[in-house]
Amino acid sequence: MRDIPEAQALQQSFLERGYVASPALSTALRLVAALGKPLLLEGPAGVGKTEAAKTLAAVLGTPLIRLQCYEGLDAQSALYEWNYARQLLHIRAAEALNQDIDDAALYSEKFLMRRPLLQAISQPTPPVLLIDEVDRADDAFEAFLLELLAEWQVTVPELGTLQAVSRPHVLLTSNRSRELSDALRRRCLYQWVEYPTRAAELEIVQARLPGISQSLARQVTDAVHTLRELPLSKPPGVAETLDWAQALVVLHRDHLDLDALHTTLGTVLKLREDWQLAQPVLEKQVSR
Repeated sequence: MRDIPEAQALQQSFLERGYVASPALSTALRLVAALGKPLLLEGPAGVGKTEAAKTLAAVLGTPLIRLQCYEGLDAQSALYEWNYARQLLHIRAAEALNQDIDDAALYSEKFLMRRPLLQAISQPTPPVLLIDEVDRADDAFEAFLLELLAEWQVTVPELGTLQAVSRPHVLLTSNRSRELSDALRRRCLYQWVEYPTRAAELEIVQARLPGISQSLARQVTDAVHTLRELPLSKPPGVAETLDWAQALVVLHRDHLDLDALHTTLGTVLKLREDWQLAQPVLEKQVSR
């Protein structure tokens, strides 16, 4: 694993991988390692929070371990489970040989299946641990995270307490679908991630799609920013901007006209009601 570069160098490394990070975000990512604290990235869906963790792992040359949170996620599901199929085979083999079945052997490391959190603290060098959409999990799981992030150890009843081999670089993301506890916020560094400016998003499109014409990249970026000004149910994120631009490139379009708009709008808007609201506005814009 490489050392984490200074914030300005980190920003440049992100840019080389097609991610336009603000100075504030680059500094926050730098401090994750310098202070050994988790970073909570909060903001609307689609602004690049998850991609920031992926890019950080790529820059550092370290594994990315991702825990996707969901309603009902419990601590054990995020930590470990036992390989029951393999345990059953072990039991049958022992019975066939008329051997005693050793319960301790059944619950040993070779039958342990490490889930993301246990996998992250078992790495010999610090990975990037992404706890994605933590706001979708419930309060009980959030309370469990507080203990893990404070002690960097977990308890497996059959094996005892397992200490972290190395402390991972932890990023948590939240779309703010519910409020997180003050206790979790206090344990984290914090960065609000907003939609990029028009200029920054144009730079993202050109960095990710080097072959795109500047005029088409600008048209797509302008159209997406127009969409975000409308009261849409699901405003497009940066990923949708890139999908739309790439679709137009694949279809050999060199500009966004009415025909291209009508045939590719599904790459950027995913609800019929949003289509009905946005299409007349975009038609006027591309017809100018």
